Amino acid sequence: MSEKGANAKKTKWPVIKPKRDLQIARLRDTHLFTVPNFFTSAESKAFVSAAESIGFVHQGSLGPTKGEAYRDNDRISVNDPVLAETIWESGLRNIFSDIKIRGKSAVGLNPNIRFYRYNVGQRFGRHIDESVDLPDKCRTYYTLLIYLSGGVRHKGSSHPGSKQESSESLVGGETVFYDSRRGIVAEVAPVEGMALLHIHGDKCMLHEARNVTKGVKYVFRSDVAFT
Repeated sequence: MSEKGANAKKTKWPVIKPKRDLQIARLRDTHLFTVPNFFTSAESKAFVSAAESIGFVHQGSLGPTKGEAYRDNDRISVNDPVLAETIWESGLRNIFSDIKIRGKSAVGLNPNIRFYRYNVGQRFGRHIDESVDLPDKCRTYYTLLIYLSGGVRHKGSSHPGSKQESSESLVGGETVFYDSRRGIVAEVAPVEGMALLHIHGDKCMLHEARNVTKGVKYVFRSDVAFT
């Protein structure tokens, strides 16, 4: 086992409480929606602490001239089926109970859990997320992002593309989605504890993570698997 893997095994993840009455904000005519307060503030901060205890590794790319999306962030990847199942059962199972893809139903999260950290000046250029084949004939069709840091949503605003005021700790880092003509479909500002879910694979919208201009952006990432 690698040192990173050993550290991850010793990591104590926060206790995730089941969530009731989660509110879902869907963006019209897209397979994109947000779930405010999917993690509590305490859960979000505990995940940040746990990830920092493991230690991030920088991830870059060769860039668009080499056929790769521009990428500059820090990353951790851990394989943890128990953590994936815990988060799935805390509220995602109910959210996906009526979502089917090509006749397939959602059955859980990809146990490959990733944490991203974006410091000032870091970003992830325009790209699409590919589907991944998993054991037991499962295939991923949705990206799950949970912001672990971010601003505060304006009262009365729940639209995925709505503007949000940033706290002093984080400015920038919006996840921006584009249509086939490269027009902006949605700009989702990071909000602590909010989940963002969007379809990926052959129906994935081109998207990017904008430059962070102040503070540190932390993100929990996995994928929803169907069978």
